[in-house]
Amino acid sequence: MKYATRILHGAGDRDPFTGALSMPIYPASTYHQKDISITQEYDYSRSGNPTRRALEETLASLEEGAAGYAFSSGVAAITAAITSVLSAGDHMVVTRDVYGGTYRLLTRYLDRLGITHTFTDTTDPEATERVVQKNTKALFLESPSNPLLRIIDFESMRNIAGRHGLITMVDNTFLSPYFFQPLRFGMDMSIHSATKFLGGHSDLIAGAVVTRTRELGDAVRQVQNTTGNMLSPENSWLLMRGIKTLRARMEMQAAGAMEIALRLKNLPWVSEVYYPGLTGHEGHEIIKSQAGGYGAVVSFNADTVTRAMSIMKNVHYWTVAVSLGGVESILSYPVKMSHAAMPAAEREKLGIKDTLIRLSIGLEDTGDLIEDLEKSASRL
Repeated sequence: MKYATRILHGAGDRDPFTGALSMPIYPASTYHQKDISITQEYDYSRSGNPTRRALEETLASLEEGAAGYAFSSGVAAITAAITSVLSAGDHMVVTRDVYGGTYRLLTRYLDRLGITHTFTDTTDPEATERVVQKNTKALFLESPSNPLLRIIDFESMRNIAGRHGLITMVDNTFLSPYFFQPLRFGMDMSIHSATKFLGGHSDLIAGAVVTRTRELGDAVRQVQNTTGNMLSPENSWLLMRGIKTLRARMEMQAAGAMEIALRLKNLPWVSEVYYPGLTGHEGHEIIKSQAGGYGAVVSFNADTVTRAMSIMKNVHYWTVAVSLGGVESILSYPVKMSHAAMPAAEREKLGIKDTLIRLSIGLEDTGDLIEDLEKSASRL
């Protein structure tokens, strides 16, 4: 089965009870047990729900994984992935310019539980291996990273993990399974904020974890069931509906991102453009060899903070908002949005400047989007 076909028919494409092409929403909280001495698949919806199960089977199919689980948010999925395998006293190595919500989770919550971390430049395999400790248990990666779109060589990371017996986790939100499947490169867990490209319509909050082995899947499921951070049947249905158009959206949005990135490079008030599809991008050759596309997120630095503010205040077609991955184009300001939880000194060290703007390209005409940026930038 080709990948485009698998998106629609890999799992959860029909209701097994009626044959309906849209999996019904099962809002039930509990289920009649025909024989109390026999364990049945569904007994209480925290532990399992037919709508969510169809979604989770779809997620596993998209990532070519052994098991998939759906959560109430992307951060809930990250929390479940980490706590399914790490305990007090364990250490993890983490991509240094990680999503701000992940940074907050690590520094303000998990450290209180005794799970420690070291941020490092995971685009540098030698630097990554140097910070591995005796109690290091996991390697948490994000590629392309948020918001500077740095690229990781996953073959090098797999080798490091193999030498030290580490569990590898990848935040695969930006590329989506359509462009990249980390488990095929030997990674152990692929994690998503399914709110973004998987859902694609800015109408739900969801997270996903897909595991390479059934054993890891059982560990994630135990956390899901114990903590109750599962996705609702209604949002599970919305997410399945969004996934059906994943191929069309990712192809069109990535094409738009390339066009906009090339145009931004030639504008006098743009000092830097970050998009891995550009041949001058530091990680271009790596992502070209390991992924099927470059994604639909572009970041750039304006020449001044005043210019950046003018753009955000005056755009018409762009939506200024938190999040990304919707069919509408979204413009965000990392220092006040996605990375507000990160201290200013740390942001500056990573290169996340006050002039940085992150673009999530939607399905509008790219000419209109570019013209909107140019006009907004000129209204100083």
